[in-house]
Amino acid sequence: MIVDCHGHYTTAPQALWDWRKRQVSEKSISSNELKISDDQIRESLENAQLKLQRERGSDVTFFSPRAGSMEHHVGDAAVSAQWSRVQNDLIHRACALYPKNFAAVCQLPQSPGVSPANCVEELGFIGCNLNPDPSGGWWKEQPLTDRWWYPIYEKMVELDVPAMVHVSSSCNPAFHFTGAHYINADTTAFMQLIQGDLFKDFPQLKFVIPHGGGAAPYHWGRYRGLAQDMKKPLLKEHLLKNVYFDTCVYHQPGIDLLLKVIPVENILFASEMVGAVRGIDPETGQYYDDTKRYIEAGKLSAADKKKIFEDNARRVYSRWK
Repeated sequence: MIVDCHGHYTTAPQALWDWRKRQVSEKSISSNELKISDDQIRESLENAQLKLQRERGSDVTFFSPRAGSMEHHVGDAAVSAQWSRVQNDLIHRACALYPKNFAAVCQLPQSPGVSPANCVEELGFIGCNLNPDPSGGWWKEQPLTDRWWYPIYEKMVELDVPAMVHVSSSCNPAFHFTGAHYINADTTAFMQLIQGDLFKDFPQLKFVIPHGGGAAPYHWGRYRGLAQDMKKPLLKEHLLKNVYFDTCVYHQPGIDLLLKVIPVENILFASEMVGAVRGIDPETGQYYDDTKRYIEAGKLSAADKKKIFEDNARRVYSRWK
């Protein structure tokens, strides 16, 4: 089985985005009900994610709201909570219509400066997307190792739910949101985890750092050296019992490096297809985000490929049956 741990509902019906525009313009909780039929949901998926699953040979996608549209910086906590509920309800419906193709991952109702203790679990989601920077590129929150975040970690451990550490859109013009802000955040989160001792307090906590871990695998020697200078344990003891990386890396050399540097037990297959990079690579003639090809071409045993494609996802996202 091929399990894609990183998918977003980027093709949601236009009615969702129209509803959001009205909510943002009203600058408060909207009284308008989102009206989307089951047929509209089917139409939005059949010629997009489902079509690509069939063509590329994957079986199930862990499916969450579009990351760039989480927009935790927009409005206040009440606006964020309503928007999160609307998004999550739609994800739940899509996954209920296609239970063999999708498993639901939720957006959290975060808001700058508001304790993550307000986040609750409903609808049986198997994971969540945790935004380490709800301010949208200004980095106003405490590091992920700070006790300020502990209420959400306590709930994650209680429910055995992993978090993909994933920022949303960027308000800072210095950072393009998918090309810079996303990769910056992946790298920043990894460094924050090195600096702290979070997993001493939460030995069962599980994080997935997307996009191949940002710069971490490429600069693994730097991070090993920094950890050593800080008198931290070796990274395999300090972080790799709790931190995992996905394969949203869109060329073969990048995947090859990831496979060489990161233990295979810490790598989960992902494509984020119909996401940030949708075009065809002129050097290969294949879609950049057809990441299954890169894993298949990697120098791995059949057993290791199975770990990346399926076994690791089952272990990390244990609520998914």
